[in-house]
Amino acid sequence: MDIQVDYEMDACGLYCPEPVMMLHNRVRDMVAGEVLRVIATDPSTQRDIPKFCAFLGHELLDQAAADDRFEYLIRKGS
Repeated sequence: MDIQVDYEMDACGLYCPEPVMMLHNRVRDMVAGEVLRVIATDPSTQRDIPKFCAFLGHELLDQAAADDRFEYLIRKGS
């Protein structure tokens, strides 16, 4: 998937609820349509980040897991 990423957020080593709290603060500073890559190590982000996006109207473009790392591409909604 070839998506222009505007920002990156490293939440590696953090555990629930910290990754989603950081994500909420980071997305708040973005403009609608911008894309954020999130990298995390907490398995609960596989549940929490999709729910966060659905609840707040952001688009989860992609998510992947490899070697105990989880990566998400999120486009900020309007």
